[in-house]
Amino acid sequence: MKIQTWVLFLSFFLVQTAGAQEPAPKFKIAIFAPLYLDSAFDDQSEYRYAKNTFPKFINPGLEFYEGAQLALDSLNREKINLDVQVFDTRSVHQTVQQQLANASVKDINLLIAYCSANEVKSFADAGLQMNIPVINVNLPNDGGVTGNPYYVMLNSTLKTQCEGIYRHIQKFYALDRLIVFRKKGVLEDRIKSYFDEFAKNTMGVPLKLKYIDLTDSFQVNQLSPYLDTLQNTLCIAGSLDENFGKRLALQLAVLKKQNLKATVMGMPTWDAIKDFTRPEYRGIEIVYSTPFYNPRTDKVSQSITNTFNTRMFARPSDMVMRGYETVWRFVKLMLLYKADFSSNITRKEFNVFREMDIQPVLNKQTMTLDYFENKKLFFLKWQDGIIKSVN
Repeated sequence: MKIQTWVLFLSFFLVQTAGAQEPAPKFKIAIFAPLYLDSAFDDQSEYRYAKNTFPKFINPGLEFYEGAQLALDSLNREKINLDVQVFDTRSVHQTVQQQLANASVKDINLLIAYCSANEVKSFADAGLQMNIPVINVNLPNDGGVTGNPYYVMLNSTLKTQCEGIYRHIQKFYALDRLIVFRKKGVLEDRIKSYFDEFAKNTMGVPLKLKYIDLTDSFQVNQLSPYLDTLQNTLCIAGSLDENFGKRLALQLAVLKKQNLKATVMGMPTWDAIKDFTRPEYRGIEIVYSTPFYNPRTDKVSQSITNTFNTRMFARPSDMVMRGYETVWRFVKLMLLYKADFSSNITRKEFNVFREMDIQPVLNKQTMTLDYFENKKLFFLKWQDGIIKSVN
């Protein structure tokens, strides 16, 4: 990311802030993101780092905001009357709780948050108190939220991911030998419990999963006894640890070159692994699930890409796309349903790059609504350095 991006971003930020001084518009939106403005600039608005240095920790929040701003620009061209308040959740002057208590937040219609785990409850509680939807853009975590019909998660929880993986295996790999390779750990036990729970409740034939515990330094010879040259083995990674996943895929790629039949089923954390483009992973099929998939073949994606190439000499990240689609989709729903916006949060209009399937999550003990979650998963496959959708 070039320093010029900051200049462009800051000009956008100031334009949005200035818009708040105009007469009260019809709809008000608050966007919260970790922008780290105080870390990047001193009290004299001087950039703190060297001219050609851009700290990586700033990128995700900034990229999300860039995508949100592009969506707001598009909405502005449609003459839509909005007042947008932007808050830096990493401000040294105000905590998130203080920002939520700000008078400018009191009468908003929509809150969009790129948040951390310890911020989820604060945002969800604010939405419940103000009776407005709170869109958690990035975190697959309910933060202990219950009984909140205004809290919406766009990133699917681990439980939803495990259920989706189980169904995908039932549909496409039920006749394979099914081995879950895992390491010892709390999250690994949780993954197993989700598989076991779904097996008890599935309408289909339960899968015959065999669990094998491995150490972090496992070798090829610890995997080979579970593979053969005649029947395919689906090797399921029962851990969210990316290094464990990369090692598993790499060792299985070696065995695949020895004519042993295997496919790898990964976890949602594998969406961040770029190593699968490397030659040593060639030959093995690597499948994983994600709620975020954009092949970037549509006109909007191409337009955003062209804008970034022209203005910033860079390629827009996935977080840019998430910022754009979130703002566009939920502002459009708000404009369409107005006072009934909250009760129509599950509607499927205005998908931009991908389909969302926002569904209510019920508390099994009380049978009441806890929150809403995006249940739509895409299954992607890496094969010989190329990724594509398989569902």
